[in-house]
Amino acid sequence: MAKQKESGLKLVANNKKAYHDYFIEEKIEAGIALAGTEVKSLRQGKCSVKEAFIRIDNGQVTIYQMNISPYEQGNIFNKDPIRPRRLLLHKKEILKLSTKIKEKGYTLVPLRVYFSGSYAKVEIGLAKGKKLYDKREDIAKKDQMRDIQRAHKEMQKY
Repeated sequence: MAKQKESGLKLVANNKKAYHDYFIEEKIEAGIALAGTEVKSLRQGKCSVKEAFIRIDNGQVTIYQMNISPYEQGNIFNKDPIRPRRLLLHKKEILKLSTKIKEKGYTLVPLRVYFSGSYAKVEIGLAKGKKLYDKREDIAKKDQMRDIQRAHKEMQKY
């Protein structure tokens, strides 16, 4: 997984697929309730959020299918790699998110996992699904921008 330092944040995992499949309308930072060996494994960068999704049940926000590989020196203290994990948010934030999700087409997706200081955080995106033609438009725009950048680079050589 990619590790980089950017203004005190240490990136552990990034979900590029979410930006391809969804329009991200709002981003929220949430803490993750983890066991000790899971934190050690995260510090080594062994995490994947590509298949992960988030649900709100009974006033609690939970992330499912987030894969944190077992810690090598963890022996019996290791937890299941894809167990559901609670996300830590204020009650007002949870209420706001649950009302938005009830609207048609909205969902919560994890965007990235990182350390802010010594705390493990996940960035949640309030997202609306893209249609196939929206994805094609995005790909076409990226191709155009790449061609423009390439042409601009060629012009600078002369």
